[in-house]
Amino acid sequence: MHKYKDLKFWQLSRTFCKDIYQITNQFPASEKFGLVLQLRRASVSIPSNIAEGASRNSNKDFNRFLTIALGSCYEIETQLLLSSDLDFISDSDLETLNNTLLQIIKMMSKFSSSLKI
Repeated sequence: MHKYKDLKFWQLSRTFCKDIYQITNQFPASEKFGLVLQLRRASVSIPSNIAEGASRNSNKDFNRFLTIALGSCYEIETQLLLSSDLDFISDSDLETLNNTLLQIIKMMSKFSSSLKI
């Protein structure tokens, strides 16, 4: 078992999730069940899957949950681009969120590749 709360990418993913919630508060009400819901669910999925995977008894299982979390990262990247295309977020917000997302992806990918499976 790993101490997920000590993992920098878990900590950053929590902050990122909060950022997603704050930015989606500015989306049109008509998107409540569209991009808002999708972005929020995917952003919650990242730290949640990291935590759940860390509780598993094998690195192979942990790695599987990290792969799911990475999938959520790429899902969010696409949804943020769509949000920008629809003028729901500014270019600067898109850049900031994507930079944070890229940091999470890099750290998680590096950690995942270091696991002895």
